[in-house]
Amino acid sequence: MKVLVTGGAGFVGSNLAVSLQDGNEVSVLDNFSSTDDKNLEGFDGNIINGDIRDSATIAKISEPDIIFHQAAITDTTITDQGTVFSVNVEGFRNVLDYAITKGINLVYASSAGVYGNGPVPMKEGQSSPLNSYGSSKLAMDNLAKRHWNSGIKIIGLRYFNVFGPRELYKKKAASMIYQLALQMAADKRPKIFKYGEQMRDHIYVKDVVQANVMAMKAKESCIVNVGTGKATSFNDVVAILNEVLGKDLEPEYIDNPYKNGYQNNTQASTENAQKLLGFKSKYTLQKAVQEYLTEIGMI
Repeated sequence: MKVLVTGGAGFVGSNLAVSLQDGNEVSVLDNFSSTDDKNLEGFDGNIINGDIRDSATIAKISEPDIIFHQAAITDTTITDQGTVFSVNVEGFRNVLDYAITKGINLVYASSAGVYGNGPVPMKEGQSSPLNSYGSSKLAMDNLAKRHWNSGIKIIGLRYFNVFGPRELYKKKAASMIYQLALQMAADKRPKIFKYGEQMRDHIYVKDVVQANVMAMKAKESCIVNVGTGKATSFNDVVAILNEVLGKDLEPEYIDNPYKNGYQNNTQASTENAQKLLGFKSKYTLQKAVQEYLTEIGMI
């Protein structure tokens, strides 16, 4: 099968591209603006250096059997809505138009950012984004829904808080698990916002890859959450990291500079993912952190 992964040199995209190359002909499209080609070590497929906003670039792509659209600006602190919407929404529109024109099924990355501080567990029917990133992902979902009757399957996956190998090049947008682990491995007290009671549905990237693979077999267009269904406070994350790293470091509580656009609690309702994709996360947070930090040589 011929597979195209947009944003395939990024965090989730590179994990997906490397995983899919076994038995498939995989191509990666990326402009490398927020990643590095080192993320594609071990990948032996076709690499296209291009921008999803350039329709001419997309038009030159050898037609795949399926597209996994992962390309996006993922930094939730960027306030320039024009830039975020240009990449996330208009770029997606180009990919979607191409998929519809060529009759190619499309799986794309949405986000729990669409939910803002809505009630938990968060269900697919609700939305209340707090920032440009969340608003752009909601706009993508709405655009996808308008084309559900276009003759192809369009599957949106609302990722919750993804962490795991190959996120290094996300820099400040990398997961809190990675950032806290870096601090603690260097024997520094982990800095978390007062008073560490905020909660996140942390999901391992290998589970997210599996959700994408299962989305290929979805019977109909849909948008579903990709999370574990369990929320963990940052105080508990620090406790897990202390155990895995063999440390005994107390958190350093700091003021939150992002109060107006900050999600206090994310937790996925996983019912639709199980029903429509057959997907359920396999990794516990403890197991995932242990495997992750071992794989990147931190322990």
